[in-house]
Amino acid sequence: MANDASTVFDLVILGGGSGGYAAALRGAQLGLDVALIEKDKVGGTCLHRGCIPTKALLHAGEIADQARESEQFGVKATFEGIDVPAVHKYKDGVVSGLYKGLQGLIASRKVTYIEGEGRLSSPTSVDVNGQRVQGRHVLLATGSVPKSLPGLEIDGDRIISSDHALVLDRVPKSAIILGGGVIGVEFASAWKSFGSDVTIIEGLKHLAPLEDENSSKLLERAFRKRGIKFNLGTFFSKAEYTGDGVKVTLADGKEFEAEVLLVAVGRGPVSQGLGYEEQGVAMDRGYVLVDEYMRTNVPTVSAVGDLVPTLQLAHVGFAEGILVAERLAGLKAVPIDYDGVPRVTYCHPEVASVGITEAKAKEIYGADKVVALKYNLAGNGKSKILQTAGEIKLVQVKDGAVVGVHMVGDRMGEQVGEAQLIYNWEALPAEVAQLIHAHPTQNEALGEAHLALAGKPLHAHD
Repeated sequence: MANDASTVFDLVILGGGSGGYAAALRGAQLGLDVALIEKDKVGGTCLHRGCIPTKALLHAGEIADQARESEQFGVKATFEGIDVPAVHKYKDGVVSGLYKGLQGLIASRKVTYIEGEGRLSSPTSVDVNGQRVQGRHVLLATGSVPKSLPGLEIDGDRIISSDHALVLDRVPKSAIILGGGVIGVEFASAWKSFGSDVTIIEGLKHLAPLEDENSSKLLERAFRKRGIKFNLGTFFSKAEYTGDGVKVTLADGKEFEAEVLLVAVGRGPVSQGLGYEEQGVAMDRGYVLVDEYMRTNVPTVSAVGDLVPTLQLAHVGFAEGILVAERLAGLKAVPIDYDGVPRVTYCHPEVASVGITEAKAKEIYGADKVVALKYNLAGNGKSKILQTAGEIKLVQVKDGAVVGVHMVGDRMGEQVGEAQLIYNWEALPAEVAQLIHAHPTQNEALGEAHLALAGKPLHAHD
């Protein structure tokens, strides 16, 4: 079809990651004629180098910890080490199964899939493999790649990115992780479970700095208990090779040495050399600028996912892609409330949240208008059984809705679904308190926290 100059697609999508393929699937479902162009593998970073493989590593690490700690549950087991090729086989098997399923889904929706490196050649066309693919509308969804810092060269050997870390052929004896955000703390958690000596360097005041400060402090306490070291509040200065590893120097002169340095300072947009600026698309620091409907300043061009300056989360990409497809199909599109998007960091313990932090709520509503309540998981039966510690913190506008739910503890990512409903439906504590939560579950801790906030605590002190 792409060879036929007379073919004009309703939608041409450049990039087959979360945002691009979601737009393709929803667009085709709504009757649009869709072409999806991807230079690598459909599924993008999330499926092949991000969400899925990292969570597989974290689960393998969880199994290792359970083997080490089995005797406290009365189970005799021995931990004999990590078989790295077998871990990769498990991880790659998960990715491969999902990849095949996604390929089948795209084929079943009759999306025209074109493998090759595309470039925006006009406001209504993309050039790929020497052909011009025409569309009534073009969606840019070219994603992101790991970033580094000025003067810090990632060599893939001693100084690595998350891409390299996912295929490392060994468990490093020691590792320095530059960056204490989501990627940094997840790899720190997995590598510690595998037996590495891990140190995180974070220039800001806390680990997981975008979370509520209480969540960050709880995570730091848990990491100390696990023996994960970290240095906060001082920025990186330089890195140099040693005889058998890397030495990192901070701005205050403090030095750290390890076998490898993982650079986890975030991800930057893939936009250079793809024709965006030449076609007049407004950009800032490599990001494509969009409005709340994901429209660029060029009427026939939209953009989604990590390419735009919104939350870099796969599920945000899905939602943005669906929004564009529905808008182009003539449905009423509803802008995304990014505060209402659930956020999960899958370290041990997990950090999950939805809504705004207590500090942000005080900024918006005034300190005297904000109520915060903490419910300790020590009062939750299932958390006791799992031997996990942590808290659920609720942020409420006084006499009004809950505007923030912040949770720390194993498996808290599985509780964020109800938290999302609480925030997005502007629930009052008394309304949630009326709902009966199953016992014994960790989910019940959310109910108990709202009982306490409504003034009728059960398994919590007044």
